[in-house]
Amino acid sequence: MKVSVIGAGNVGATCAQIIAQKNIVNEVVLVDIKEGLSEGKSLDLWQTAPVNYYDTRITGSTNDYTKTEGSEVVVITSGVPRKPGMSRDDLISINAGIVKSVTENAVKYSPDAKIIIVSNPLDVMTYVAYKTSKKSKNVVMGMAGILDTARYRAFLAEALDISPRDIQALLMGGHGDTMVPLPRYTTVAGIPVTELIDEETLNAIVDRTKKGGGELVNLIGTSAWYAPGSAAAQMVEAIVMDQKRIFPCCIKLEGEFGLNDMFVGVPVKLGKNGVEKVIEVKLNKEEKQLLNDSANAVKKVMEVLDGMNIL
Repeated sequence: MKVSVIGAGNVGATCAQIIAQKNIVNEVVLVDIKEGLSEGKSLDLWQTAPVNYYDTRITGSTNDYTKTEGSEVVVITSGVPRKPGMSRDDLISINAGIVKSVTENAVKYSPDAKIIIVSNPLDVMTYVAYKTSKKSKNVVMGMAGILDTARYRAFLAEALDISPRDIQALLMGGHGDTMVPLPRYTTVAGIPVTELIDEETLNAIVDRTKKGGGELVNLIGTSAWYAPGSAAAQMVEAIVMDQKRIFPCCIKLEGEFGLNDMFVGVPVKLGKNGVEKVIEVKLNKEEKQLLNDSANAVKKVMEVLDGMNIL
């Protein structure tokens, strides 16, 4: 079984490394447009196999998608970060063109692959991949909810001085400031988190989660990579191992939660067929409004993209 990761930057290389170390596929193919980058990183990663005791072969390729042929899953991390002087529309235009081209090549050689998008702005890039691939909505998905939920759980674990493994949480909506953490669906070893932490502290954690990406950019001068790469690898594992995991993922909604033709994060069952079920949890009035506001924010960016006539 083969998994391909397109984009050999920090996120892509981390994702490839974790997938390889899990020993769940025969081969991981790392592809990048920069000459020698994917070959060098894949060689470096392969040389860790004797140390970390895994058998997964790691192959690098400079823009040669024939190496990706027959992939079970394709993870797309390609794109550019927003730079000084670059408008949001500039970023959307550049990355949409990149994701469109990458998706076309990926589907050409792996028509049955499930596609996971990590490129930003994530919700809209998932829309790009869906439109470009012409595949069903259950096999094109964006990674954001797992990352955002991981940040939320990590912050809670710090505040409560407990293991993050005991925290279960749900987060919905777009990937960004309008995301919708749901404290009502957050538990610690089955105990509602609201019984263990005061409202002011919890609200501060929710706010920090929403700005989690920006906090890291301010600290290290670029986007995060360990957590995003790990989150994407966890989605790959759920698919190739048919784990039936329940994760928040960005998918196309067709009436679920009252939203149509919209790409936002919602809880889904993830297995060998991709998104096998959307879990429609009950939302109260306030939560529903927050989700609608988040969806509308994503919709505005989708409309900006539509106006560019890239797709």
